[in-house]
Amino acid sequence: MTNYNNSQSDKEWWTQQWIDLLNSYRFKKRLERARNYARQGNVLSLEFKDKEIISQVQGTAPEPYKQSLWLDTFSDEDWNYVIETMSQRAIFTAKLLAGEMPQNIEEVFAANGLRLFPFTLDDIHATCDCPDKARVCKHIAAVYYILGDRFSDDPFLLFQLRGRSKEKILEVLRQKRGQSQEENSIITEKITAEKTQKSPNSATQESTNFEDFWEYKQQLDSSLVVITPPPSNETVLDVLGPLPLSTSADTIEDYFKKIYQNISQQAVITALNQGQDNSKINNE
Repeated sequence: MTNYNNSQSDKEWWTQQWIDLLNSYRFKKRLERARNYARQGNVLSLEFKDKEIISQVQGTAPEPYKQSLWLDTFSDEDWNYVIETMSQRAIFTAKLLAGEMPQNIEEVFAANGLRLFPFTLDDIHATCDCPDKARVCKHIAAVYYILGDRFSDDPFLLFQLRGRSKEKILEVLRQKRGQSQEENSIITEKITAEKTQKSPNSATQESTNFEDFWEYKQQLDSSLVVITPPPSNETVLDVLGPLPLSTSADTIEDYFKKIYQNISQQAVITALNQGQDNSKINNE
């Protein structure tokens, strides 16, 4: 059994939502022990049997404890309405075919008076044959954490727990959209390509034409152009005046900073004033 990965920065949103639900449990010490169980590989097995999850977790006893977990399933009528709503939005079909959970998937279920994700831990049913009488013992909580990683690999497992398999959902969606397998594959490839381009590790990058790099071919907004003042015979040393060399180095440095700040401000003011004068001339 793969050890639980506690890193949250790289988790998909639907996985993180599941973990956040578990982390809302008020018995934090029990959750910490559950995380340790998940990290250390104490969850020996986890199987999806139709609409139920069967698992085994090694505790302090010689024999592992057995767990069973399930959610309330939706009726066939409910699923028909949900899939009908999904089919009206092509992006849902495309994202699901690409193995990605649409960000606003709950809108589809809410429109039909349902909810895909459990709202509270009370919505998740689980049993364990350990002697702990708590509703969520550390063995069940460890399974919850492992499930987060499973959902990350296959978001359709959430649908399965609600009573409808991935194959059935996609089959009906294709029928309702009137799309062939080839058409759906094209959409899926497009979404996968978009995800690859957004990835910072993507090997495909736009080539840069260095000859045109500094060229800007669009007309500039006149309000964004700052006209610099004409060159002057006056040098920086003339502006600085006599330097207090008899003082400490820190004092000299502060002096320079103040002088340069004043010069910079005056240069901008002069440029803006000249820009306004030129604008008046052009208007006349």
